[in-house]
Amino acid sequence: MASSAAKKAPAKAKASKAKAASANAKTQKNGAKAASAKAQKNGAKAQKKSAAAKSRGNRSSTKSSGKKAVNYTADDIQVLEGLEAVKRRPGMYIGSTDQRGLHHLIYEVVDNAIDEAMAGRCDLIDITIEPDGHVAVRDNGAGIPVGIHAKTGVSAVETVLTTLHAGGKFGEGDGYKVSGGLHGVGVSVVNALSETLDVTVDLGGARYVQTYTRGAPVSKLAKVRGEKPKTNGTTIRFLPDSTIFESLD
Repeated sequence: MASSAAKKAPAKAKASKAKAASANAKTQKNGAKAASAKAQKNGAKAQKKSAAAKSRGNRSSTKSSGKKAVNYTADDIQVLEGLEAVKRRPGMYIGSTDQRGLHHLIYEVVDNAIDEAMAGRCDLIDITIEPDGHVAVRDNGAGIPVGIHAKTGVSAVETVLTTLHAGGKFGEGDGYKVSGGLHGVGVSVVNALSETLDVTVDLGGARYVQTYTRGAPVSKLAKVRGEKPKTNGTTIRFLPDSTIFESLD
């Protein structure tokens, strides 16, 4: 009996060991399955992310490709000479091309006459609005200088009428110590936006005249023979350009 019990004990131990080995194998198999499933799941996620990224890339590419190509180079930069910029974009200089802009032209010329009065050189300003739309502003101030301007090579009269930012209001010399018209754009803009403009300058016992068409001089400043005015002064007479303004009324 003792011998039989001894034989059963090793057999039982072997069975237990086999059972443990089987359980261990099953655990390993389950672990492998779990690892495989996890790997597949991660792989699926990675594929999904990749597909999403690719889709976004395609959308971005489609959006970019739909953008209009622009060939903007130095050749597209325009430099407008003289008063051409005023004619192209009058609203930048007088605010608008309606009645307000039309009135602004008158203000510009009148402001110059007022500056003469503020400088103590003028006590008369006469404004005339003619039936045909012409406007004349006359003052008995010092008169626009008629000599040749060193920088432009033309008369000072033509310089102030054809050059932006030309005038005697920049604080140097004996031009103007004070000015009420510094907020304006100058008589050159009035000239640019007028169909015709006539300037008459009485200076030193002589009279000088010049005519402009749409900002360009028709002739040089000329002295009128036989005219001997007793006082100095300037008269600007202009007709606003009907092709620029909405109405001349």
